Amino acid sequence: MRYGWSDLPPEVLDTVKAHTGSIHRVEPAPAGNHADITATVHTTDGRLFVKAARKTARDTDGPEVRSLRWEAAINPHVTEYAPRLHWTVEAGGWLVLAFEHVQARHADYTPGSPDLDVLAEIIDSLQAHPLPDVLERKRIERRWESMGDVSALAGATLLHADLNPANVLLGDDDTAYVVDWTFAGRGATFLEMALLIPWLLKAGHTPAKAEHWASQFPAWTSTAPSTIDLFARVFDDKWRANLATNSKSWALEHATAVSQWASHRRTLARTP
Repeated sequence: MRYGWSDLPPEVLDTVKAHTGSIHRVEPAPAGNHADITATVHTTDGRLFVKAARKTARDTDGPEVRSLRWEAAINPHVTEYAPRLHWTVEAGGWLVLAFEHVQARHADYTPGSPDLDVLAEIIDSLQAHPLPDVLERKRIERRWESMGDVSALAGATLLHADLNPANVLLGDDDTAYVVDWTFAGRGATFLEMALLIPWLLKAGHTPAKAEHWASQFPAWTSTAPSTIDLFARVFDDKWRANLATNSKSWALEHATAVSQWASHRRTLARTP
């Protein structure tokens, strides 16, 4: 369920205003996951990007609150990429995070877009970044363990794991930001590119061209094809299972793209 700013209890609003001072205007974000409220908040001192989530009970975190806690924990370790977290409020059964507001647009992943070069630079930088201690126990491969033996997907590389175009923000001054670190964790390096494949397909790439783009990264070309095949299979199986409980159009679209890539991998595996 999505909420509006006016749904925040007075106790929460009062605590927020203790940080912001007067709030002149609130602009709801047109889209946003992993939070009940996402909005740009205009204050006397400028703008903030605010995410808020409601607990399932006063002392019980739901999935959205847990997601925001992860973002708050990770943010100090990835400020080279992420807008800074200014403050956190926990009151009245809500968790509220206020981030630096950045003026930027979503990345364009269509074939030939110069934004793909920026994305490659971001991935190179992430792969060289030390793994923050907070992510030592957050193993990415756990997402697909129900689909079979995925031990080959384990690793110690920092992965954002959700570099979709809405999470890569590009400013007019050549600045680049990566937002929404909810799925960040540790895993095999090639997974960052593999998780991007469906987004490239939805932007107009073919599976072969998407993999050609991924092949610029040594972590992709040095990974055994059988390991990539394994991931494509469990990725597809997981999304097919997800559709049993999520039939929204975006989920069907993403599952279709994943399935298209998995089919491509099966064809390659059968080719002499």
